[in-house]
Amino acid sequence: MAQFVYTMHRVGKVVPPKRHILKNISLSFFPGAKIGVLGLNGAGKSTLLRIMAGIDKDIEGEARPQPDIQNRLSAAGTSAQPGTHRA
Repeated sequence: MAQFVYTMHRVGKVVPPKRHILKNISLSFFPGAKIGVLGLNGAGKSTLLRIMAGIDKDIEGEARPQPDIQNRLSAAGTSAQPGTHRA
């Protein structure tokens, strides 16, 4: 079975004053997966993508590319730093 290239486990994002942008998001992607992110205005689509890109690291839960993927991204000079925070 193929290894996931990216995983999120129980990811959440809260902004002051205690507004939940994302709550308890878990997902995984196989190599070559094509994904789409759909939702209403203000649903957290951009926040989700910023977390996946490693831009927003102030999160609850875990969001990270798998180590071999992270190494390839680093070697290519691409930013995708994992964001991890245990509440």
